[in-house]
Amino acid sequence: GNPALPQTRRGLPAWDFPVVNEAPTPAKMAAKTSHFHLKMEETIERCRADCQWERQLEVVGQMRARASASPRRKGAKGSPESEDYENLLVAEALLELCLKDNLAKIKDAVPLMEKNEPKMSDAKKHLTGILNRGKLLPKDMTEAMLILAKLHYVEGSYRDAISMYARAGLEDISVAQKPLYLLRILTEAFVIKGLSLERSPNSVASRTRLSEREEEVMACFEKACVIAQMYLQELEKGFSNTHSRGIKGGHASSLDFELPYFLEAALQSSYVAHLKRGNIVKGMRDLRDLLRTTETKATQSFRMAAAKQLAELLLHSLSEDCYWSPLSDPVPELMNKEDNSYICTTLRRRLQLHAGDNLYSPKDNVEEALLLLLISESMANQEAVISRAPDQKDDRIASLQDASAVYDLLSITLGRRGQYVMLSECLERAMKLAFGEFHLWYQLALSMAACGKSAHAVSVLRECAKLRPEDPTVPLLAAKVCIGPLHWLEEGERFAKMVIDLGEDAGELLAKGYLALGLTYSLQATDATLKSTQDDLHRKALQTLERAHQLAPEDHQIILYLSLQLALVRQKLFAAGLAGPHRMIQLQMLAIRTT
Repeated sequence: GNPALPQTRRGLPAWDFPVVNEAPTPAKMAAKTSHFHLKMEETIERCRADCQWERQLEVVGQMRARASASPRRKGAKGSPESEDYENLLVAEALLELCLKDNLAKIKDAVPLMEKNEPKMSDAKKHLTGILNRGKLLPKDMTEAMLILAKLHYVEGSYRDAISMYARAGLEDISVAQKPLYLLRILTEAFVIKGLSLERSPNSVASRTRLSEREEEVMACFEKACVIAQMYLQELEKGFSNTHSRGIKGGHASSLDFELPYFLEAALQSSYVAHLKRGNIVKGMRDLRDLLRTTETKATQSFRMAAAKQLAELLLHSLSEDCYWSPLSDPVPELMNKEDNSYICTTLRRRLQLHAGDNLYSPKDNVEEALLLLLISESMANQEAVISRAPDQKDDRIASLQDASAVYDLLSITLGRRGQYVMLSECLERAMKLAFGEFHLWYQLALSMAACGKSAHAVSVLRECAKLRPEDPTVPLLAAKVCIGPLHWLEEGERFAKMVIDLGEDAGELLAKGYLALGLTYSLQATDATLKSTQDDLHRKALQTLERAHQLAPEDHQIILYLSLQLALVRQKLFAAGLAGPHRMIQLQMLAIRTT
């Protein structure tokens, strides 16, 4: 009954025509282009903050490809569309990649040659051209100067670096409300300026001028240290926000971020400079301030090294009488001995510090050192590289060296307090990274022997003997533990024979090996029930101790035990002549007991 609908040639209703895409209007094209540029600006800023230099070059390539497909807008200086701005980004990325390839030379302060480094050469051409043309916005021109000054430093032109920082007005740049990447650039600028001032030759020998330069260097280092902490704390916030929003792709995580060399140098520049100048109090103050700031994942390895260094200072350079807690001031006498250097108090207020109502404060230097070392030990275990893969060999060696240094300091600190049980527990935790490492195994054995875990000590010493079979001290110590606390005479006999089997390779300890074997025979004779067995063991003991005496005729311990053995076998006159009159009463009492 319904009337037929009008049809088209394709059989569709007349009013249901296919949708035809409209031609883009200039307004829509401009909006789309603007959105692309904003996205690129955000990505570039993040790359510069996170030090993702390969990614930064990729983004610049996308920007150039987009720009070549569409006409540039006039007067867009400083925008991502500007060729000079793109060259600035490329120069920065090329320079950083060059530094990454030559990290060992940078650490050793070896200047890089432009002719041997094409990336650095290209970066220098870009930066020089940018400054000559002067088309960028003032803030971008300043960034170009700061980057070029960094390039001058790595090529060994320290005076040029200082001049470029003066041209950029580094001292007048405020860190307030600055983007994250600029905090990184300023951090590196201040530490590099300080290093350049230290390494550039000083033509003026005036004491006043030298003092002013020293103060300028310390001002640069302290500013670099504080701004570096500000940068890392803000960077950690960015990582946390990215993770909480679940953003992926193009964003680095805190685990992927590796602390660049100049940032690490900025963190340690202040306290290292103070310690080099003999300012122990100021160096300790800076180390404590570093450790009190809120921790970031990027600085965990650095903080472990800083905590270890502070512990070394507390144990080696500060007596208990001169100690002051982290929450108090040092005695005035200590401060008066040191120079009055620049203290960057204004910037420090911006840092986030650990705070709370019940903060623990150590009572003396050993207590603070122990706290620092226990924290370092925890971090060393968390970051330990235990993989035996060949490509991780260098990381595994570095991890083991860091952990061994911490455990050595723990041994000193806990040993001073006699806390060997705690020390053995710490060293047991180190076993996961001590595969094939004699030093940590032997430290564990010593700590167990000291705290009375004798059976465990012997088991560990048995492993030590496998790791270093040519070392006579290991089986000798094991024999001593077996003979003394454990009374494992057969086991002690085996360890003593291991020393004797080394022969001349045992050196002066060969006589001690015969002494240990003689004692095991003598004690076995005391425990024996058959007269024939007793006589046989006493004879072996006497022969062995006489051999020990032949090897070390002046060893008082061997003389004593040989004398006692002579007394046990009723050769009292020989014993008296060997031991001397001062031992005669002891031998007579022993002879009475054995009759």
